[in-house]
Amino acid sequence: MRILLINKFFYMNGGSESVFFQERDYLINHGDRIFDFSMHDDKNFESEYASSFIPNIDFRISDGAFDKIKKGFAFIHSSEAVKKLGQLLQKEEVEIAHLHNIYHQLTPSIIPVLKKHGVRVVMTLHDYKLICPSYLALSKKGICVQCEGHKFWNPFLMNCQKSRSQGLLLSLEAFWHKWKGSYDSVDLFISPSQFLSHLMSMRIPVDKIKILHNGIDVNSYIPEYDDEGYILYFGRLSEEKGINTLLKAHAKLNRSLPLKVAGTGPLLKTMIGLYPDVEFVGYQNGEALSNLIAKAAFVVVPSEWYENCSMVILESMAYGKAVIGSNIGGIPEQIEDGKTGLLFETGSNEDLSNKMSVLASDKELRVRFGKAARIKLENKYSLGEHCKELMKIYEELISS
Repeated sequence: MRILLINKFFYMNGGSESVFFQERDYLINHGDRIFDFSMHDDKNFESEYASSFIPNIDFRISDGAFDKIKKGFAFIHSSEAVKKLGQLLQKEEVEIAHLHNIYHQLTPSIIPVLKKHGVRVVMTLHDYKLICPSYLALSKKGICVQCEGHKFWNPFLMNCQKSRSQGLLLSLEAFWHKWKGSYDSVDLFISPSQFLSHLMSMRIPVDKIKILHNGIDVNSYIPEYDDEGYILYFGRLSEEKGINTLLKAHAKLNRSLPLKVAGTGPLLKTMIGLYPDVEFVGYQNGEALSNLIAKAAFVVVPSEWYENCSMVILESMAYGKAVIGSNIGGIPEQIEDGKTGLLFETGSNEDLSNKMSVLASDKELRVRFGKAARIKLENKYSLGEHCKELMKIYEELISS
């Protein structure tokens, strides 16, 4: 098959990129003809189609009022992406386009271009953008789905982004693409969790959503059921990730099991000052991160937003680790409470501390959970099975 893969970042920037590059590697090894469309960046991996990528856009940097206005328009509709993609499609015959993270830099304005050239379009939903202009389904007060897929004035009226101008831009962006019907041209949306699929049905017809869990290459991970007696958190250090709740819970823990925190983010400096007993090891990847996970007693995912299908949980399961996670979003689909790990009441440092104490004091239990987690991963989240299902989706769309 001749498949165009589209993602605004062409380097490892987060969980959506993990999914994107795993699928890309599989398709290349499978023998399919792969084309890339993305944005230039010094951190990018190599691509023979890099000349078709759009220039790098950083909306955080502005050179004055005119530049702000120009970038505001580009935030909603990228004429550069439309032009560059059109040129690529004139040169190359593409059957399927698979979109991942396209918002703001590439923009949904590229979708009608694909349809104009007769390309079937698949889009993986990594977040809540289609029902919440600000991605996360969060407001200043916590979880929020008040936009409901059509009430897009809320980011401006509620000032949920702590910036009226940013809220206005997000509202205008959402209304523009709804009016233009940009997403109507997507043939099929892929949802990595049942939970996300349910929320997305506020806007997308259910017959256009296919549930396909994220996958992971189980053969690349050797489970390690022994441990070095520490609790691990790895991920972004931000409010919605629940890191504050975790640190408060650990401070209450009635056992001296140390906590290691791997990652960076806006809360890092504050947390280091407040919790000197916690080991903040900074951003980790590759072998260093693998070793941290493999030697951990268990992993905690204390998210306070609607996690979709967490790659942190999948990586932990791959190493045979029990996971304690918030009872929110798609997390309960991944963690079977009392079988592969434990769930706790979201935002409750007391409940989390109690659950951490259970695993901290019972190594046999966490090993049992870890082994069950690995089996579940092999049966439900295998990358091989994920990609076979993805190929079926492509084939069915091409033949329909």
